[in-house]
Amino acid sequence: MRIRRSNSGPSAALPRAMMPISRWPVLALQAAFLVSFVACNDAPPVPSDQLQIDKRSVPDSCPRAVKEGDFVRYHYHGTFPDGSKFDSSYDRGTSYNVFVGKGKIIAGMDKALIGMCVNERRLIKIPPNLAYGSEGVSGVIPPNAVLHFDVLLLDIWNPEDSVQVETYFKPQNCSRTVQVSDFIRYHYNGTLMDGTLFDSSHNRMRTYDTYVGIGWLIPGMDNGLLGMCVGEKRMIRIPPFLAYGEDGDGKDIPSQASLVFDVVLLDLHNPKDGIAVESQYVPDNCERKTQVGDYIRYHYNGSLLDGTLFDSSYSRNHTYNTYIGKGYVISGMDDGLLGVCIGERRRVIIPPHLGYGEEGRGKIPGSAVLVFDIHVIDFHNPEDSVSITAQFKPSNCTVLSKKGDYLKYHYNATLMDGTLLDSTHQYGKTYNIVLGSGQVVMGMDVGLQDMCVGEKRTVIIPPHLGYGEEGVDGEVPGSAVLVFDIELLELVPGLPEGYMFIWNGEVSPNLFEDIDKDKNGEVQLEEFSEYIYTQVEAGKGKLAPGFDASKIIENMFRNQDRNEDGKITEEEFKLKDQEDKEKHDEL
Repeated sequence: MRIRRSNSGPSAALPRAMMPISRWPVLALQAAFLVSFVACNDAPPVPSDQLQIDKRSVPDSCPRAVKEGDFVRYHYHGTFPDGSKFDSSYDRGTSYNVFVGKGKIIAGMDKALIGMCVNERRLIKIPPNLAYGSEGVSGVIPPNAVLHFDVLLLDIWNPEDSVQVETYFKPQNCSRTVQVSDFIRYHYNGTLMDGTLFDSSHNRMRTYDTYVGIGWLIPGMDNGLLGMCVGEKRMIRIPPFLAYGEDGDGKDIPSQASLVFDVVLLDLHNPKDGIAVESQYVPDNCERKTQVGDYIRYHYNGSLLDGTLFDSSYSRNHTYNTYIGKGYVISGMDDGLLGVCIGERRRVIIPPHLGYGEEGRGKIPGSAVLVFDIHVIDFHNPEDSVSITAQFKPSNCTVLSKKGDYLKYHYNATLMDGTLLDSTHQYGKTYNIVLGSGQVVMGMDVGLQDMCVGEKRTVIIPPHLGYGEEGVDGEVPGSAVLVFDIELLELVPGLPEGYMFIWNGEVSPNLFEDIDKDKNGEVQLEEFSEYIYTQVEAGKGKLAPGFDASKIIENMFRNQDRNEDGKITEEEFKLKDQEDKEKHDEL
């Protein structure tokens, strides 16, 4: 990286004093960039005692031209009129650096450089009276010599210059700008004034990450980055005394070079930052908000501050499910998910020290601020019970459902966000169960209790009383809270607990003989079944509603067939109240 302060620090001192070029030896004739000398054969004749300037190349854009008092860097190629070379900065591999208009160079060059633009090329013919005159330079420049200079200007600055900032793109929304002590991530291209690239974070495919305003950067960059918005693009021009000064960087940045940085800011935070929460949508009805210890299901898009998407639950078509406030997620998200309603949408902005820190993770770079756009689908607490809300209750509501009753009802089943899971209405028939028999999830067994025919209610069932963490593949998501809108249409009272058949009235004292119609002292399953069906049809007995009658009767028969030989004898035959505390489903 080329923009950190060097060990010796930037120098604001002026360049070392230069001898006037009228007294220079040949090695003092230093000027600017490699451009071959081209003679001006077509120029009209000019008196030999006048300065001649031929502008060979002028850039389309010239925001600044040389004036007296400026410091310039330039390359040159010096020849005599016959084309023979007497000096060249290119041969030395370094530009010539000097103040203009202060007598530091020969008078002709002092005048010829005025008005030049960076990247402008001039062919300058200097008569002897504005060069080395009648004396010349012994062994190098003869007396009364006309000198030709092919000059390319590389850089201009002035000791009174400051950092120049030109913003060429600024996002419409800019809620925060860079301040002293902020930590930022940015990309840049660093060039000299003539466009020569000396460094680029883009080439390294990695942002430059640093604190601003506390001396981690050269002073010009420390100042030039202040006030930027995330997403902003600006050109920062820095004079050498606020950059690398006389020493350069010892590699790609020459002495006394002005620097130009094309910067795009990607990220911004302060070590003192906490999370920022922006509510985007809050439902009107919000009976409960998330708290520490809740289990939440939510969708999210995760992006960096510059909008780069790094993750999305939507792309996986699966919510992210987690406990909150217990360290299962990054601390910023743990905090950002508190106090939300089901159905709420919010943006949570998390600084890196509450996210993935300096190291980053996967597609998340180190020291990155994270932006999560969250949609809360549902949440519950492991201690939650079934929630029941009566929507309609008939005026005559005396017979209430209880365990063992046979119920017929309609329902619509949805998730908390309103996603329809199932509905009996679409099948055109009711759903029928025996309450408390395990035919439905535990939460529904609870939600249907104490309900009267005609009643409508909403039953909310947490996942540990519904389909749990696994859900139902392709139908109910794992850990989903379920919402049932129920209407009870029919209720058939069940039998007392532990009974699958009861007598309506007195039991015959000769019950075995009544069942044993062929009087052979044995009762077969066919005889047993025929007798029970006859009693039920006559209203003298009742089978438990909602179950397969044949299976109930078979079970009753097996319980009486104690030796399992396929028949019941009088010795085996017992009524329930005659059993010695045995628990069987029988007569």
